[in-house]
Amino acid sequence: MTEKKQRKKAKKKDSQLIIRINSEDRDEFVRLCEDLDTSAAREIRQFMRTFVEKNN
Repeated sequence: MTEKKQRKKAKKKDSQLIIRINSEDRDEFVRLCEDLDTSAAREIRQFMRTFVEKNN
């Protein structure tokens, strides 16, 4: 198996984090992500990785 496939397999998304937010905030965030050609999930995952790295 190639290194790239091993990394992809090691980072398999196998968990969920459920949060409650205001629907207006969610809709604005999702709309902005779409305008920037990204997804809300991708941006939240990136925020989480950055936050953990910064605070560890």
